[in-house]
Amino acid sequence: MIILGIDPGSRFTGYGLIDTAGRDESLVAYGVIRLDDTDSHPQRLKQIYAEVAALIEQHAPEALAIEMPVYGRNPQSMLKLGRAQAAAMLAGLNQDVPVAQYTPKEVKKSVTGNGNASKKQIRYMIKSILSLGRDETVALDASDALAVALCHSNRAAHGRTQEYTGWDSFVKANPDRVND
Repeated sequence: MIILGIDPGSRFTGYGLIDTAGRDESLVAYGVIRLDDTDSHPQRLKQIYAEVAALIEQHAPEALAIEMPVYGRNPQSMLKLGRAQAAAMLAGLNQDVPVAQYTPKEVKKSVTGNGNASKKQIRYMIKSILSLGRDETVALDASDALAVALCHSNRAAHGRTQEYTGWDSFVKANPDRVND
């Protein structure tokens, strides 16, 4: 099963694709969608959507796993982050790829065993789990996205995922998050 992990951001959105076979996980691709500071926020969202959609077309993942924003000090930053998450989710949902969301603590704990791990600890574990060379350069946003994909793989292996196959299933599972 190919899983696309996304670490959404309004300036940098990390992505990582892994292929799982039983308990084995191998790297397919990873990178960062870099969003131009001069573009308006709506243009950045359009770019996130387009690039995630292109990744889906190219790699045909069977699942999209995304890190969800939990809280933040700056409401405007959280709003932008939530919109970036939504743009990536829509790219998957519009191509009938089931979407699962995980909190940052869930992702960190799944990969490192510590829900408060640093980004550098996550990158170290990602390189170890996926057998990447010490000299392999992996941006923190990309390693976070790979961690999200691995979290989904671990959860799926134990039957503990919450996937959405479309907006109807999302709304039914999250009535408190939707306004009429």
